Parts: sequence; structure tokens; C-alpha cells
Amino acid sequence: MADETSCRKQVFKIKEQEKLTYQQASKRFAINLRTLFRWKHKPIDTQRRNKPATKINMAALKKDIDHRPDDYNYEPAARFKVSTQAIWAAMRRLKISHKNSKTPNSRSSSASKTSSTDQAL
Repeated sequence: MADETSCRKQVFKIKEQEKLTYQQASKRFAINLRTLFRWKHKPIDTQRRNKPATKINMAALKKDIDHRPDDYNYEPAARFKVSTQAIWAAMRRLKISHKNSKTPNSRSSSASKTSSTDQAL
């Protein structure tokens, strides 16, 4: 079976020649019944779209994230005039899964300051 599309066509060609039902074809070719219906509906397998970003300058986004690592996605989206989903997808292309803060213990230190002031009262 040289390629997937020719394999699918061959299965349906044999199904028509031998007048097989979908269940019989499923058993004969050891293919799930639902897969046969999907192949009938979409004979050509569609691949994921691998399209580069057209609206977002990736170098500028990388620089923006480096300068403002604590921003939420809606903030650079407003600066670049795109949606938050576009920013999220662009960050995935840059292989940035989350923004790291420069001071990792900033929240815990502010919480400890609050708790020490509460104890003084």
C-alpha cells in the first residue's frame, strides 16, 4: 500500500466489486466500521495546517515577552492588535509554555509581610 489515499480507494473498489456491506468490509479488511464511514465522507486525509504567523512579528513578540514577562495574554494582544488566542498560538510557536516571573518568590514574600503585620496587631 503505497499511500493512504490509494489504500482507501482500493478498499472501496473491492467493497463495490464484491457488493460487501460496511460491516462485511470492516471484518474483511480489519478496519473499524466508523473508520470506513469516515473514509467514505473524507476520502483524502487532511493534515494539520502548518502556517506561519502573518499578523504577529515573532521577534517583536519575543522581545515584548522578555521585557514584560508578567503580562497576561490579553495585554500583548492589545499591543499587537490581535486576539488572545493568536498570542497563545504564537507563544507555542516560540516554544514558550508560560511566562516566568523574574522574582519567583514575590507572592510568598508579600504574603509573609501581610501575615507579620497581622501578628503585630
